Amino acid sequence: MAKKVQMGRPKAKLEVSDQQRQQLMAIVRRTSSSQSHAMRARIVLGCAKGFDNQAVAEALGTTGQTVGKWRRRFIADELEGLFDAPRLGAPRSVTDEIVAKAIRKTINESPKNATHWSTRLMASQLGVSPSSVGRIWRAFGLKPHRMDSFSLSSDPFFVEKVRDVVGLYMRPPDHALVLCVDEKSQIQALDRSQPMLPIRPTVNGRQTDRYIRH
Repeated sequence: MAKKVQMGRPKAKLEVSDQQRQQLMAIVRRTSSSQSHAMRARIVLGCAKGFDNQAVAEALGTTGQTVGKWRRRFIADELEGLFDAPRLGAPRSVTDEIVAKAIRKTINESPKNATHWSTRLMASQLGVSPSSVGRIWRAFGLKPHRMDSFSLSSDPFFVEKVRDVVGLYMRPPDHALVLCVDEKSQIQALDRSQPMLPIRPTVNGRQTDRYIRH
């Protein structure tokens, strides 16, 4: 007599878009992410590869119940579902409207008489505490105090020139001293030669390293 195989309830399909995958990987790599938040991101990434709950649990050293919980939360609420549910108690002092306004101002506006937003400046604009602003920025991967640089050269001989300069450092002439002379320091170069690339969630603002000389 053939043995009847008990079939478990089929797991809900979990799909991750390219943008969501980038954000999940950013959560895993970011040193400011909590261990629990990073683990939830790893769980979703593992499930997105088609592995079942138990396989993901064994790979990450957790339980199948934990994997199932965050699989369901992501399917229901996507990235927002990976945050802890609000606890019972006093009502939220920071509403969804304030969160949305903080994100819009951080991404699209610049403060007066300052190069970038600080938690205190943003808090004064929103009427909340600096720590609340910090929590919003961490949740959405915003770092207005950090700026990456990029450079696009139109010089057709750029590669040859780089080789000449690097070669001089790597193998200077015999009995020669190689010095690098830069411009006067303590001057802020605020007028860049190319448009700045704006800050986005999990992506720092970017500016070219070339600026207009006055």
